[in-house]
Amino acid sequence: MSARDWIEKDFYAELGVRSDASADEIKKAYRKLARELHPDANPGDSKAEARFKSVSEAYGVLSDAKKRQEYDEARRLFGGGPFRGGGFGGGQGGTAYDFGDLFGGTGGTGQAPAGGGLGDLFGGLFGGAGRGGGVRGTSPSRPRRGSDVETEVRLDFAEAVGGATVPLRLSSPATCGTCHGSGAKPGTRPRDCPTCAGVGLVTRNQGAFAFSEPCRECRGTGRLIDDPCTECGGEGVSTRTRTVTVRVPAGVSDGQRIRLAGHGEPGRNGAPAGDLFVVVHVNAHRLFGRSGDDLTLSVPVTFPELVLGTTLTVPTLDGSVALRVPPGTASGRTLRVRGRGVTRKNGRAGDLLVTLQVAVPSQLDDQAKEALEAYLAATKDHDPRSELNSML
Repeated sequence: MSARDWIEKDFYAELGVRSDASADEIKKAYRKLARELHPDANPGDSKAEARFKSVSEAYGVLSDAKKRQEYDEARRLFGGGPFRGGGFGGGQGGTAYDFGDLFGGTGGTGQAPAGGGLGDLFGGLFGGAGRGGGVRGTSPSRPRRGSDVETEVRLDFAEAVGGATVPLRLSSPATCGTCHGSGAKPGTRPRDCPTCAGVGLVTRNQGAFAFSEPCRECRGTGRLIDDPCTECGGEGVSTRTRTVTVRVPAGVSDGQRIRLAGHGEPGRNGAPAGDLFVVVHVNAHRLFGRSGDDLTLSVPVTFPELVLGTTLTVPTLDGSVALRVPPGTASGRTLRVRGRGVTRKNGRAGDLLVTLQVAVPSQLDDQAKEALEAYLAATKDHDPRSELNSML
């Protein structure tokens, strides 16, 4: 992305968030827009597809803390000052000048200038200074890494714990299968633009300054395609539906992101593709809960079982296990069954945490009532609320 892109594009406005929005707010806004604008939800809608790309580009910058900091710094330096809109009014007659050369554009001969410019000062914001003090990659025809893509997958509780292989069907920009990204009809090749000598920029002189602007002949690409590919229309990229198989590791948690390197949008001019990020959502289980690598389970027991002790058979995700309840166990106590929780890829396993809860019957027959009344009489000297009563 060039210095011009960083300053002229308002990525916060693209996502509909404030410039001080938190990372979670940015992610929430992106997911909402991505669902609304996704090509699957808007088949044949070119405007929605273009908006989807813009939103993805904005999220690719703002979701990365380092890129976001550089973007904010660039807009703070130039977004509201005399350079706003890509020019400044300091020339004779108030002419608005392009700031491209200030960051290391080409000179009148198409060669990089010998010295400085603001690229030497701010090169770190835009990827480092190139030769002659300019910024590497300011030419529109430079290689550009593809944008990252994010999608979602929903798993059952047992699949998340044990791992799963999930096929994902994606509709997103991909390298054209006919021209393999060149944009030219098979058997032909793009040629360098004679107007800009393949640089993508042309220069004009204004007094002591030389200013660059995108070449109109090649639209800033640096190449001309005489016979465009019929599938992608010369873009080198087409929207395709593809299936990606994702191996979800055992122990994945709800909201976790899985990165598939190189499965995002294709790069331009030979640059690598972006990455695919898969956000995992896990359905709740009707019995088990989860706390980190531990599984949680609530088991109803009777009062005599807690008082006298017993051995319970409790379920696990892969069978059942015997659990000894010691005599005199209090209701609400949690017992631990080691190694029966979530097993990670490295072989380490969490535990099963069993919480015992007294089940109180809603109705009793006469015999049961008499037995409870006899128990109450036998234990009348025991006051379980003695500590509370002492404070009254």
